[in-house]
Amino acid sequence: MKKLILGIGVGMLLLANSSVSMAQQAIENLRKISTKGTAESEVTPDIIYLSISLREYFADGNAKKKVTIETLEEQLQAGALKAGIDKKNFTIENLWSYQSQSSRKKDPTIMQSRQYRIKVTDLSKINFLFDAVNPEGVQNTSIAEYQYSGEKELQKTLKIQAMKDAFTNATNLAEAINQKVGKAILISDSPIPVVFASYSTRSNNMMMMSKASGADVAVEPKLVDLDIKPMKITTEIDVVFELL
Repeated sequence: MKKLILGIGVGMLLLANSSVSMAQQAIENLRKISTKGTAESEVTPDIIYLSISLREYFADGNAKKKVTIETLEEQLQAGALKAGIDKKNFTIENLWSYQSQSSRKKDPTIMQSRQYRIKVTDLSKINFLFDAVNPEGVQNTSIAEYQYSGEKELQKTLKIQAMKDAFTNATNLAEAINQKVGKAILISDSPIPVVFASYSTRSNNMMMMSKASGADVAVEPKLVDLDIKPMKITTEIDVVFELL
Protein backbone atom coordinates (compact mmCIF):
# COMPACT_ATOMS: atom_id res chain seq x y z
CA MET A 1 0.00 0.00 0.00
CA LYS A 2 2.82 2.39 0.90
CA LYS A 3 4.49 1.71 -2.44
CA LEU A 4 1.19 2.40 -4.23
CA ILE A 5 0.70 5.74 -2.44
CA LEU A 6 4.32 6.70 -3.12
CA GLY A 7 3.89 5.79 -6.79
CA ILE A 8 0.74 7.92 -7.06
CA GLY A 9 2.49 10.84 -5.36
CA VAL A 10 5.47 10.69 -7.69
CA GLY A 11 3.16 10.42 -10.68
CA MET A 12 1.19 13.49 -9.63
CA LEU A 13 4.41 15.43 -9.09
CA LEU A 14 5.67 14.52 -12.55
CA LEU A 15 2.30 15.48 -14.03
CA ALA A 16 2.40 18.84 -12.24
CA ASN A 17 5.93 19.55 -13.45
CA SER A 18 4.92 18.54 -16.95
CA SER A 19 1.94 20.93 -16.85
CA VAL A 20 4.17 23.81 -15.73
CA SER A 21 6.66 23.04 -18.49
CA MET A 22 3.89 22.93 -21.09
CA ALA A 23 2.49 26.25 -19.84
CA GLN A 24 5.94 27.85 -20.01
CA GLN A 25 6.47 26.44 -23.49
CA ALA A 26 3.10 27.81 -24.57
CA ILE A 27 4.12 31.26 -23.38
CA GLU A 28 7.43 30.99 -25.21
CA ASN A 29 5.60 30.08 -28.43
CA LEU A 30 3.29 33.09 -28.23
CA ARG A 31 3.96 36.20 -30.21
CA LYS A 32 4.54 38.76 -27.51
CA ILE A 33 5.70 42.27 -26.79
CA SER A 34 7.58 43.45 -23.69
CA THR A 35 7.32 46.96 -22.37
CA LYS A 36 7.71 49.03 -19.24
CA GLY A 37 5.26 51.38 -17.54
CA THR A 38 6.25 54.13 -15.14
CA ALA A 39 4.49 56.56 -12.85
CA GLU A 40 5.79 59.05 -10.34
CA SER A 41 4.65 61.70 -7.92
CA GLU A 42 6.23 64.35 -5.72
CA VAL A 43 5.06 64.74 -2.13
CA THR A 44 6.21 66.76 0.84
CA PRO A 45 7.48 64.61 3.75
CA ASP A 46 5.40 64.90 6.91
CA ILE A 47 7.53 62.67 9.17
CA ILE A 48 11.13 63.33 10.17
CA TYR A 49 13.57 61.38 12.33
CA LEU A 50 15.82 63.62 14.37
CA SER A 51 19.22 62.54 15.63
CA ILE A 52 20.13 64.49 18.77
CA SER A 53 23.32 63.95 20.76
CA LEU A 54 23.56 65.18 24.35
CA ARG A 55 26.64 65.27 26.56
CA GLU A 56 27.41 66.10 30.15
CA TYR A 57 29.00 69.44 30.95
CA PHE A 58 30.12 71.60 33.89
CA ALA A 59 27.73 74.43 34.72
CA ASP A 60 29.55 77.79 34.64
CA GLY A 61 32.77 75.87 34.05
CA ASN A 62 32.71 74.61 37.64
CA ALA A 63 33.96 71.03 37.84
CA LYS A 64 31.83 70.53 40.95
CA LYS A 65 28.62 71.31 39.08
CA LYS A 66 28.38 68.57 36.52
CA VAL A 67 25.07 68.43 34.66
CA THR A 68 24.47 64.71 34.23
CA ILE A 69 23.26 62.93 31.14
CA GLU A 70 20.20 61.80 33.11
CA THR A 71 19.24 65.44 33.72
CA LEU A 72 19.67 66.30 30.05
CA GLU A 73 17.68 63.25 29.01
CA GLU A 74 14.83 64.26 31.33
CA GLN A 75 14.82 67.70 29.71
CA LEU A 76 14.67 66.18 26.24
CA GLN A 77 11.92 63.76 27.24
CA ALA A 78 9.91 66.64 28.71
CA GLY A 79 10.25 68.49 25.41
CA ALA A 80 9.19 65.38 23.51
CA LEU A 81 6.12 65.02 25.73
CA LYS A 82 5.21 68.67 25.14
CA ALA A 83 5.57 68.12 21.40
CA GLY A 84 3.14 65.20 21.60
CA ILE A 85 5.77 62.58 20.78
CA ASP A 86 4.88 59.07 21.92
CA LYS A 87 7.40 57.37 24.21
CA LYS A 88 7.90 54.55 21.67
CA ASN A 89 9.17 57.14 19.17
CA PHE A 90 11.93 58.27 21.54
CA THR A 91 14.86 55.85 21.56
CA ILE A 92 18.54 55.79 22.55
CA GLU A 93 20.60 55.05 19.44
CA ASN A 94 24.13 55.16 20.84
CA LEU A 95 26.11 56.05 23.95
CA TRP A 96 29.75 56.65 24.83
CA SER A 97 32.02 58.23 27.44
CA TYR A 98 35.12 60.41 27.36
CA GLN A 99 37.53 62.22 29.67
CA SER A 100 36.85 65.85 30.43
CA GLN A 101 39.46 68.15 28.93
CA SER A 102 38.72 70.96 31.39
CA SER A 103 39.18 68.94 34.57
CA ARG A 104 42.23 69.97 36.68
CA LYS A 105 41.99 66.90 38.88
CA LYS A 106 44.70 64.28 38.89
CA ASP A 107 42.12 61.77 37.70
CA PRO A 108 40.11 63.34 34.83
CA THR A 109 36.34 63.27 35.17
CA ILE A 110 34.58 60.74 32.96
CA MET A 111 31.79 62.40 30.98
CA GLN A 112 28.95 60.67 29.17
CA SER A 113 27.22 61.28 25.86
CA ARG A 114 24.08 59.76 24.38
CA GLN A 115 22.57 59.89 20.93
CA TYR A 116 18.79 59.80 20.53
CA ARG A 117 16.56 59.09 17.56
CA ILE A 118 13.20 60.84 17.73
CA LYS A 119 10.30 60.44 15.32
CA VAL A 120 8.42 63.71 14.82
CA THR A 121 5.07 63.69 13.04
CA ASP A 122 4.00 67.25 13.84
CA LEU A 123 6.71 69.48 12.44
CA SER A 124 5.06 72.60 13.82
CA LYS A 125 6.03 71.49 17.34
CA ILE A 126 9.65 70.69 16.65
CA ASN A 127 10.86 73.72 18.63
CA PHE A 128 9.44 72.21 21.83
CA LEU A 129 12.23 69.64 21.62
CA PHE A 130 14.95 72.20 21.09
CA ASP A 131 13.67 74.64 23.72
CA ALA A 132 13.61 71.97 26.43
CA VAL A 133 17.35 71.23 26.62
CA ASN A 134 20.04 73.56 27.90
CA PRO A 135 22.11 74.42 24.79
CA GLU A 136 25.36 73.64 26.62
CA GLY A 137 24.34 70.00 26.83
CA VAL A 138 23.74 69.60 23.11
CA GLN A 139 26.58 68.10 21.11
CA ASN A 140 24.89 68.05 17.70
CA THR A 141 21.56 67.65 15.95
CA SER A 142 20.64 66.50 12.47
CA ILE A 143 17.82 65.05 10.41
CA ALA A 144 18.54 61.35 10.01
CA GLU A 145 15.57 60.48 7.79
CA TYR A 146 12.26 61.75 6.59
CA GLN A 147 9.18 60.01 5.20
CA TYR A 148 5.71 60.51 3.77
CA SER A 149 2.92 58.91 5.80
CA GLY A 150 0.70 58.24 2.77
CA GLU A 151 3.40 56.48 0.76
CA LYS A 152 1.78 53.04 0.87
CA GLU A 153 -1.54 54.23 -0.53
CA LEU A 154 0.22 56.39 -3.08
CA GLN A 155 2.23 53.38 -4.28
CA LYS A 156 -1.03 51.53 -5.02
CA THR A 157 -2.24 54.42 -7.18
CA LEU A 158 1.10 54.69 -8.96
CA LYS A 159 1.14 50.96 -9.79
CA ILE A 160 -2.24 51.28 -11.49
CA GLN A 161 -0.98 54.26 -13.46
CA ALA A 162 2.20 52.38 -14.38
CA MET A 163 0.18 49.42 -15.68
CA LYS A 164 -1.90 51.74 -17.85
CA ASP A 165 1.28 53.38 -19.10
CA ALA A 166 2.73 49.97 -19.99
CA PHE A 167 -0.42 49.08 -21.96
CA THR A 168 -0.31 52.41 -23.80
CA ASN A 169 3.35 51.89 -24.68
CA ALA A 170 2.67 48.36 -25.95
CA THR A 171 -0.35 49.52 -27.98
CA ASN A 172 1.63 52.28 -29.67
CA LEU A 173 4.38 49.85 -30.62
CA ALA A 174 1.95 47.23 -31.88
CA GLU A 175 0.00 49.72 -33.99
CA ALA A 176 3.23 50.70 -35.73
CA ILE A 177 3.32 47.20 -37.27
CA ASN A 178 -0.46 46.88 -37.74
CA GLN A 179 -0.96 44.50 -34.85
CA LYS A 180 -2.93 44.57 -31.63
CA VAL A 181 -2.12 43.95 -27.99
CA GLY A 182 -3.80 41.04 -26.24
CA LYS A 183 -3.86 40.03 -22.59
CA ALA A 184 -0.93 40.44 -20.22
CA ILE A 185 0.95 37.16 -19.81
CA LEU A 186 3.69 38.32 -17.42
CA ILE A 187 3.77 41.21 -14.95
CA SER A 188 6.85 42.14 -12.92
CA ASP A 189 6.83 44.84 -10.28
CA SER A 190 10.23 46.53 -10.08
CA PRO A 191 10.59 48.34 -6.76
CA ILE A 192 12.45 51.63 -6.96
CA PRO A 193 13.96 53.37 -3.93
CA VAL A 194 12.26 56.61 -2.99
CA VAL A 195 14.26 59.56 -4.29
CA PHE A 196 14.53 62.31 -1.73
CA ALA A 197 15.04 65.84 -2.91
CA SER A 198 17.50 67.83 -0.86
CA TYR A 199 16.40 69.55 2.31
CA SER A 200 18.06 72.21 4.34
CA THR A 201 18.20 72.89 8.03
CA ARG A 202 19.41 76.43 8.11
CA SER A 203 19.99 76.47 11.86
CA ASN A 204 18.55 75.46 15.20
CA ASN A 205 18.12 77.03 18.59
CA MET A 206 20.44 74.52 20.27
CA MET A 207 24.03 75.40 21.09
CA MET A 208 26.20 73.45 18.67
CA MET A 209 29.59 72.44 20.08
CA SER A 210 32.78 71.92 18.12
CA LYS A 211 36.39 71.22 18.98
CA ALA A 212 38.99 73.89 18.37
CA SER A 213 42.46 73.56 19.87
CA GLY A 214 41.11 71.18 22.50
CA ALA A 215 38.45 73.62 23.75
CA ASP A 216 34.70 73.71 23.27
CA VAL A 217 33.50 76.50 21.03
CA ALA A 218 29.83 77.46 21.18
CA VAL A 219 27.96 78.63 18.10
CA GLU A 220 25.30 81.27 18.71
CA PRO A 221 21.85 79.65 19.08
CA LYS A 222 19.21 80.42 16.45
CA LEU A 223 15.67 79.31 15.79
CA VAL A 224 14.96 76.17 13.81
CA ASP A 225 14.06 76.98 10.23
CA LEU A 226 13.44 73.81 8.24
CA ASP A 227 13.09 74.06 4.49
CA ILE A 228 11.98 70.56 3.52
CA LYS A 229 11.87 69.90 -0.20
CA PRO A 230 9.50 67.43 -1.92
CA MET A 231 10.51 63.81 -2.36
CA LYS A 232 9.86 61.79 -5.50
CA ILE A 233 8.12 58.41 -5.39
CA THR A 234 8.44 56.35 -8.57
CA THR A 235 7.01 53.00 -9.64
CA GLU A 236 8.00 50.83 -12.61
CA ILE A 237 6.11 47.81 -13.95
CA ASP A 238 7.53 45.40 -16.56
CA VAL A 239 4.76 43.75 -18.58
CA VAL A 240 4.75 41.15 -21.33
CA PHE A 241 1.60 41.29 -23.52
CA GLU A 242 0.37 38.79 -26.06
CA LEU A 243 0.67 40.16 -29.58
CA LEU A 244 -2.35 39.46 -31.78
